[in-house]
Amino acid sequence: MSDYDNPYAPASGGQMSGTVTFGDTSKPAQTAAANAGEVIMDTTTAGFADDVIKASADVTVLVDFWAPWCGPCKQLTPIIEKVVRESNGRVKLVKLNIDDHPAIPGQMGIQSIPAVIAFSGGKPVDGFMGALPESQIRDFIDKVAGPAATSSADDQIAQVLTQSRDALAAGDVEAAARGFGAILQMDQEHVGAIAGMAACMLAAGELDRAEKLLSAVPEDERKDLEVAAVFKRLEMAREVAELGNPAELQARLASDPADHEARIQFAKILNARGDRDAAAAELFTIMRTDPKWQDEAARKALLEFFEAWGPMDAATLSARRQLSSLLFS
Repeated sequence: MSDYDNPYAPASGGQMSGTVTFGDTSKPAQTAAANAGEVIMDTTTAGFADDVIKASADVTVLVDFWAPWCGPCKQLTPIIEKVVRESNGRVKLVKLNIDDHPAIPGQMGIQSIPAVIAFSGGKPVDGFMGALPESQIRDFIDKVAGPAATSSADDQIAQVLTQSRDALAAGDVEAAARGFGAILQMDQEHVGAIAGMAACMLAAGELDRAEKLLSAVPEDERKDLEVAAVFKRLEMAREVAELGNPAELQARLASDPADHEARIQFAKILNARGDRDAAAAELFTIMRTDPKWQDEAARKALLEFFEAWGPMDAATLSARRQLSSLLFS
């Protein structure tokens, strides 16, 4: 897929945030200089600063968070190692076993594995989750480390795709739709443009048209996080249509603040309106007062919001920090 866009990528002008302690530097650790010739290596909590943070000043470093019991991790390993070896030194791959070294993934909010985070200039800049196909991993590496030589047509599509995504993020649905439509005229199977156009349709309330367009996405491409997020937003939009009158839900909450069912429904309506922080706040109200209610229904609803928003959405980052504080306090 051309110019794979990953939801871990920061919004325009944004930067992945958070405070992370990269190991005990008083402990012996392999240095970046000692490992400069290694394209693929393992690291530890103590070695993370040298192997990733310092090394990323010279080359983009992909950190693969994995565990021995993780089936998708085993699927990803041979694919990503192959692509990294064929990248002609544009990236390095550093693997961290989260069972043996849980501190860093915990601080970074890694909640699902495999998770691959790209570091450049000492900071996390992009990433993806899951065992992606080889083509998407190649696209991801092109994005974080610079692409190989491309044709003028590829360059044009990439530029229009970026502009269209920026327009959609800024709320200019019409401009975004024009751009995605232009790409689809050149390549009817361009999954990034299909996902973008479907997102425009959702923003315009055209759920049936969005669903019909998304049905053209091949099954193996639906693991793409951008596509999966649009599918999730469509699913949630369908659900919200059945939730009823928000004023009635607010009245129920005013008379009974412990009406968690009404609060979850109201949170979903707030999310559909685009008020993500307020939607998350309603779910946190339930988690603070009755975290086990309906088999942790509030936490599960919040995780569905994350899936629909994307891991690098500002609301996701804020809510993840609150969730971590709540779970580990």
